Amino acid sequence: MTILKTSLHEEHLLLNAKMAPFAGFDMPLQYSSVKEEVQAVRSFAGVFDVGHMGEFLVEGPDAISFVDYIITNDFKNAELLKAVYSPLCREDGTIIDDLIAYKLSEVKVLICVNASNIKKDWDWISSKKSQFNCTLKNQSDDFSLLAIQGPESEKILKEVGLLKSVEFPYYSILESTFEDQNIIIARTGYTGEDGFEIFSSHQFAKFLWKKLLSLGVKPCGLASRDVLRLEVCYPLYGHELNDQVTPLDAGLLWTVKLAKNEFIGKAALLDYKPRYQLVKLSLDRGIPREGYDVLDEQLNLIGKVTSGTMSVVTGKGIAMALIEKDKNPKDKKYIINIRNTNYPAHFHSKAFITGGHK
Repeated sequence: MTILKTSLHEEHLLLNAKMAPFAGFDMPLQYSSVKEEVQAVRSFAGVFDVGHMGEFLVEGPDAISFVDYIITNDFKNAELLKAVYSPLCREDGTIIDDLIAYKLSEVKVLICVNASNIKKDWDWISSKKSQFNCTLKNQSDDFSLLAIQGPESEKILKEVGLLKSVEFPYYSILESTFEDQNIIIARTGYTGEDGFEIFSSHQFAKFLWKKLLSLGVKPCGLASRDVLRLEVCYPLYGHELNDQVTPLDAGLLWTVKLAKNEFIGKAALLDYKPRYQLVKLSLDRGIPREGYDVLDEQLNLIGKVTSGTMSVVTGKGIAMALIEKDKNPKDKKYIINIRNTNYPAHFHSKAFITGGHK
């Protein structure tokens, strides 16, 4: 199978990035150390090449109604120029993907989907469009996407000239031009920090990448991105989310608006009793990894780690795990088995760190 490359592939090689296949693309895992990259995002700013993500454009009189129908969250009542995070579900309520839909206008919506699910999402969404007066374009090959994340990201983009001194709330989006280049800027991201994602031409992405690095923004890879999202407990498709679970199994009840008139999966989710519960666990010793067994105090198997790593900020092993709901211990005492050794795990009701998004 041919491995794909983003528009910035040569830039990553010039920086001697450690590269690896991810979702069909040759992607940078890290440039320096994961610790340095995480600390840069938490304290200043880092930039990620996320050009492997997929972009679909929905246009027409029914664009908003169509997107509202295919996702579980409330898109119809979102204000113009707002972003909405949502699962994309089948009729039985299971999750096809999670995505962000951007309301660019009354007749124009941008949908950003996970790289590993571009074809699956495109086929599914296309098959549901017949009753709606709108067009659907797969523009995944046309866009590059950079994510600048960190507390200084707004200041830096103003220095570059991409942001003017206007109010730009969290989870908002705007279409703009910069030196005759059309760009779309969203105040979104996957790190828990303030930040922006810039959809642009491939040519502009190369210019912006170099400009950001010249201003001291640290290039960051997928390894640090995974630590960052796990520290703030953001779910990842293929880990916390998959084809077998519903949003109600995976801690995403807040994204399912059952009061909506109609959406795909509503009937199933109305009567659904969750089989799993997503929990947040930390260890004083040991690093939990995906697939490790989670036990109760009687050493009964009750679930599996879906994501695990060493937290840069807390200095502890952290994990999210799917626990069988009928086996979830009421005393919230868990054990994680790491290579045949049992480690007591601390239950967390909130994310491991707060992050700093606006």
